Amino acid sequence: MPNNKKQWVYSPAKAKKPQVPAAAKELITAQCQQLIDSEFKPHYIDLEPQKNRMIITDIYGKWYRSFYYFCSTFYFNIPELPNEPIENKFTRLEYIGENKFNLAYMRHTEKWWEVHTGISLKNALEEIKNNAIFHPN
Repeated sequence: MPNNKKQWVYSPAKAKKPQVPAAAKELITAQCQQLIDSEFKPHYIDLEPQKNRMIITDIYGKWYRSFYYFCSTFYFNIPELPNEPIENKFTRLEYIGENKFNLAYMRHTEKWWEVHTGISLKNALEEIKNNAIFHPN
């Protein structure tokens, strides 16, 4: 016979995530955009697309709450498939405090995998630049 007793359990409230100040948001956006323009766009946007391949048409960043996402737009250059653009978020910076970030990448399982916690923006951008797991695929 199953045990049908119910029990109260303490469930503390989740800690609120810090809001990104407007000045910090502008600075972060500018530095991330500089990385996108100087490193990602020249290497990943193909101006002469080949048939039967995935074609990245744009790489950009965007904010959602305290997260900054590095995104790409792509489509498949295959005649049998529709040419609808698809958005792909490939790297995520989470603002956790004064110049502290968590850095994650999108795994093949469609789940975010946090690699670094509490690192500075400078170190996060260096890691994104130098580590291929943070690049568009």
